[in-house]
Amino acid sequence: MKKVAVLLAPGFEEGEAIVTIDILRRLKIEVETLSCIATRAVESYHHIPMVADSTLKDAFDTNYDAVVLPGGPEGSVFLAQSAEVLDFIRRHDEQGKLICPICSAAARVLGGNNLLKGRRYVCSGDLWQKVSDGVYVDQSVVEDGNLISGKGFGLVFDFAFTVAARLLGDDRPVKEHAEHIYFSW
Repeated sequence: MKKVAVLLAPGFEEGEAIVTIDILRRLKIEVETLSCIATRAVESYHHIPMVADSTLKDAFDTNYDAVVLPGGPEGSVFLAQSAEVLDFIRRHDEQGKLICPICSAAARVLGGNNLLKGRRYVCSGDLWQKVSDGVYVDQSVVEDGNLISGKGFGLVFDFAFTVAARLLGDDRPVKEHAEHIYFSW
């Protein structure tokens, strides 16, 4: 079974995290939420408390098939400034695992730390204008090698279904599930 880490930092965009977690779990993909602070309790951008499955510190040595980085103006800044988060992403990227930022995370976390490595990506707003090591593409979801980036919260279903399809290696169950919840993917 494929295993995904969803990194939750203080101020994370809860909609991007929850919808992605929901879609992946519905498709029988194991998801582990990891708090990027010392406690499992993390508060989202809109002040919704959430309890993660574990902390990044406790799960740091675990290898995942994908790492999901929800955005949020505060959450993505926190992720971008955390040496532990960056080391975790680098290790998974070097192993060819899927790196999956959505919204501001592609620009702030990856672009802000030279982790795009020339790959094509999408992010929210005009954050792409401050990024020099990647190629911005204005699409809902952009795939380039092991990088899958999503534009933002309004497109989170497209993002989550794309991540699921790549993890499963098969679009069919993903399309069936999308139809089941009345989403055209």
